[in-house]
Amino acid sequence: MTEAIKQLKVQEIALLLLQCQPELAGILLDISEPGKIDLKDFMQRNFKFNVPLERFAYLTGRSLSTFKRDFEKLYGITPSRWLQQKRLDEAFYLITKKRQKASDVYIEVGFENLSHFSYAFKKAFGKAPTQLI
Repeated sequence: MTEAIKQLKVQEIALLLLQCQPELAGILLDISEPGKIDLKDFMQRNFKFNVPLERFAYLTGRSLSTFKRDFEKLYGITPSRWLQQKRLDEAFYLITKKRQKASDVYIEVGFENLSHFSYAFKKAFGKAPTQLI
């Protein structure tokens, strides 16, 4: 079987799966742009993972420069800033609504260390995370 036929068959399978189970749309590849997956859905589901931008780019089927360009077109902000704000917003929710401790939350939302998390949190919200409990 030639490579072109294999690609057509994969697209055919994806379309058949989408017809039977439309909820798989966010999981399957976007066949309008071969190799690229839905960036918004992927980032919403995976922002908590503390991985380099290069890895996010690779996992979405993009080069780093294409990832950054597509990301800024979609969100109007750089991926790094979006990731930090999204993680801080999630931490704020976990601390204020779920009553979790900052020392338990920072790793869960993708920060490497507590001091950097506390600094960024205070800068974003005007209070240290320990002051919200």
